[in-house]
Amino acid sequence: MSCEPEIIFEDEHLLTAYKPEGWLVHRSEIDRHETRILLQYLRDLSGSHLYPVHRLDKPTSGIIIFGKSSEVASRLQQQLESEYSLKNYLAVCRGYCPEQETIDYPLPPVADFKHQRKRAKSELPRQEAITLFRRLATVELPYAVDRYPTSRYSLVEIQLKTGRRHQIRRHFKHIQHPLIGCPKYGKSSHNRFFSQQFDCRRLLLHAVGLEIKHPVSGKLLALRAKPRGEYKKLLDILGWTNTLNHWNSSV
Repeated sequence: MSCEPEIIFEDEHLLTAYKPEGWLVHRSEIDRHETRILLQYLRDLSGSHLYPVHRLDKPTSGIIIFGKSSEVASRLQQQLESEYSLKNYLAVCRGYCPEQETIDYPLPPVADFKHQRKRAKSELPRQEAITLFRRLATVELPYAVDRYPTSRYSLVEIQLKTGRRHQIRRHFKHIQHPLIGCPKYGKSSHNRFFSQQFDCRRLLLHAVGLEIKHPVSGKLLALRAKPRGEYKKLLDILGWTNTLNHWNSSV
C-alpha cells in the first residue's frame, strides 16, 4: 500500500511535502541504486529549484520542508537546529513504555562509510541527544511473540530536541522499547510478527508535525501530515484511530 509524495504547503519561498516511506530525500552514495528521490520528484512537480533543509531517513514517512533559495534554506535550517521549532513524530514501540519521559542520552555519530567503521565505537565522540515522548495508547495482543503468552505495544508521540542520525530509533532501543519495523535497532521477532500478522513491513515512525516561523514573513507555520498507507491501516486494526484523531484535535 504505497503512497506518492504530495505537496502540503507552498509559496514563493518554501515548500513542504509528505514523504512516503522508502523514498530518499536526495541522492546518496549509501543507497546509490534507489530511484525514488523526493527532491527531484518535487522539483518536477512544482517547477521550482529546491534546497534541502533537513532529512528524514529512507524508511521514515511524514512532513519535510525545502527552501526555494539557499538563503531561505539556511534560515530554516538554523531554526530547526534551535529550540524554537517543534518536530513531532508518531511511533509504535514494543511493550508498554513509560507514560512520559525525557531520554537524555548522548550518541556517537552513525558510521555509514568504511573509513568511519575502522574506528572503535568507544573512540567516536558522543553528541548531546535529547528526546521527549508521551504514550498515547497501548494494546495487548493474544499472540506469543517472545517468551510471554501475549504481546504488548505502545503508540507514542515524540518530540525531538536535538537531531542526531537515527536518534529516535537508537534512543528507544536504549530504553528497551525498540520501534517496530526497524531492522537495525529493532527486534526481528516483532518485526516478523507485524509483517506476517498485519502485512505491515515498514518502520513505524512518522513525522506528523512541524511548527516553524516563516523565514521571510515571521508567521508561525503549523504543518501536519497524518499517517497514510500501511501505517494508517495498522492504526485502524489496533483500534488507535480514534485516539489519534482526538490527539490531532488537541494539538
